[in-house]
Amino acid sequence: MLQEESDLSLIIAQIVQKLKGSNLYAQLERQAWACLQRPEIKLESLKEDIKEFFKISGWEKKLQNAVYSELSVFPLPSHAAAPPEHLKEPLVYMRKAQGSWEKRILKSLNSMCTELSIPLARKRPVGEQKELLNKWNEMGTDEPDLSLFRPVYAPKDFLEVLINLRNPNYENGDSLSFRTHLGLIQVPLKVKDIPELKEFFVELGLTTGQLGIDDSTQVPPELFENEHVRIGQKVLAEQDGAAAQQYIRQGSPTALRADLWALILNISSQPEDILYYEQLKTNVIQHDLLVDSLIYKDVKLTASNDDYYFVFEDYLYQVLLCFSRDTSVLGHFAYNSASPPKSYIRGKLGLEEYAVFYPPNGVIPFHGFSMYVAPLCFLYHEPSKLYQIFREMYVRFFFRLHSISSHPSGIVSLCLLFETLLQTHLPQLFYHLREIGAQPLRISFKWMVRAFSGYLATDQLLLLWDRILGYNSLEILAVLAAAVFAFRAVNLMEVTSLAAAEAVLADLSTLKVMPLLQIFLFATVT
Repeated sequence: MLQEESDLSLIIAQIVQKLKGSNLYAQLERQAWACLQRPEIKLESLKEDIKEFFKISGWEKKLQNAVYSELSVFPLPSHAAAPPEHLKEPLVYMRKAQGSWEKRILKSLNSMCTELSIPLARKRPVGEQKELLNKWNEMGTDEPDLSLFRPVYAPKDFLEVLINLRNPNYENGDSLSFRTHLGLIQVPLKVKDIPELKEFFVELGLTTGQLGIDDSTQVPPELFENEHVRIGQKVLAEQDGAAAQQYIRQGSPTALRADLWALILNISSQPEDILYYEQLKTNVIQHDLLVDSLIYKDVKLTASNDDYYFVFEDYLYQVLLCFSRDTSVLGHFAYNSASPPKSYIRGKLGLEEYAVFYPPNGVIPFHGFSMYVAPLCFLYHEPSKLYQIFREMYVRFFFRLHSISSHPSGIVSLCLLFETLLQTHLPQLFYHLREIGAQPLRISFKWMVRAFSGYLATDQLLLLWDRILGYNSLEILAVLAAAVFAFRAVNLMEVTSLAAAEAVLADLSTLKVMPLLQIFLFATVT
């Protein structure tokens, strides 16, 4: 009991500290001073009167949403004496593996620098600055020669690292369970089984109305859709972030999705947010970074070739170039197992006072990174709002898909959950694919690492991301990956090679996400 109270006090203190540095805190302070001039505020009941004013004026709700938003990303409390690295990742071997992986990424980046004789950063000449500013809204028309640039790494490179991950406390002679013996992921982490997943995703049950199923043309809209839209409008009118998160577990109506996601992520486009975006844009105009070329290359290789997303090429450049300069992103490394790379001023290698983070946001883009932004372009057409939504989605969710950690939403746990579900509930299929050299994870990994962006039709992807936001968890990605294999099981049992298995699963664009999830979770015999 005392420990719980201590943990709660610690969380409250840290959230208060975080909010004190926010725009909201300054706004609340101004409002509090302004309300002192009002005749209904009495000195003898000052505290209660100000609280009542905040409640009536809507500022209390804004504060509640900010606290709820912080709690959604806040790491679980650890022991008071635990060092800061335990907040990043409690398992030592995971931290070491992440550190080794980061060294490989930096080696790849530095070797590219040396080979191409290109600096990590340079100030653009005035003429180049003017040219970039003039074509800011049509950067997609630019065709720079990127033939010599290569992605720093691709998902398949990252998968090889995860496959070789081992817990040194487990000796080779230890008896292996059925699961670890068959799967590619050989680390002992706790993942949910089907009964636990049913309990966690209870709102996805067969008896609960779902957008993605009950809004089909065969179901009269008055049975579910009309009422669901009405409730959604009420949630938005109330501006209640917690209610929005609960509501969206059943899916978001298309017309309300942009506002609901912004409410859950606590994003409201204030003038200072737009100004901050413009400052990032100025940084892009003034300085050229090596990672800019990696961003250009990635967009050209992925989104530009996608039937759904090629029209958003300009937006992707704007958002990702600004993202690379945003030092506020560094804050998420407090609870991310990764650490931002450092660069040193020339001639000052190893001297910490001359160290700077590179890129400024600490995130080196990899092949497919731009696909985290592309689906959001369907919802937000104002660049600064699109940027804020993406940044918040990244520091809450997407960073976990390319860093090594033991977190339940981390990519290691997702891979293990996927393999466990398949081995437990489709053992014949799993064993067959393994015997022909087509380990299922080698096929599904790219889906999960991109959160299925670029694989599902956009309307289905947005329904999936509704649930990621609603449950504040990425575990649904692993469940969907297993559900896809279950859906194509008959065809997969007939294949005799990895190439044939990949061909069966090459096109996911016709799949309907919610029926697949419901059938796999709630119609599976356990």
